[in-house]
Amino acid sequence: MNKGKILVVDDEMGLVELIKGQLEYAGYGVVVAYNGPDALQKAASETPALVILDIKMPVMDGLEVLRKLRNIPEAYNIPIIMFTQVGETRGIFEAQDLMATDYIIKPFSLKKLIGMVDKHMKAGRLIDTE
Repeated sequence: MNKGKILVVDDEMGLVELIKGQLEYAGYGVVVAYNGPDALQKAASETPALVILDIKMPVMDGLEVLRKLRNIPEAYNIPIIMFTQVGETRGIFEAQDLMATDYIIKPFSLKKLIGMVDKHMKAGRLIDTE
C-alpha cells in the first residue's frame, strides 16, 4: 500500500538512501534529489505529498528551495520538513518565516522522522485544497 509520495532532498547520498529505504518500508513512495535545482524540477514533475529538505546544500540551499516552492501555487500547501544541523537556529527561524511545516535536527532518529512524516501526512489529508 502506498501512503503517498515523498520528495527527499539532501546532498548527502548515503543519508538520502537510508531515509528512502525507511520511508519505503513504512509504505511511502519516495523520489529523491541531491540539490536545489533538481528538487524544484522533481517537485514540479512528481507532485509529492510531502517534502523533506536539507537547509545546507551546495548550488542552491534549502531555504531558497523552500522560498521558491512557497511561491508556486500548486506547492503552497505541501508540508515541508527541514533538516538542520545542531546550532543552526538562524536557519530554523528563517525556515519558519518561509512557512516550513516542521524541522528536525541532525543527527536524528529515523523513528522520530517517520513519526513526523506520518503526523504531517495525516494532517495534510484533512486540508481541502479545492
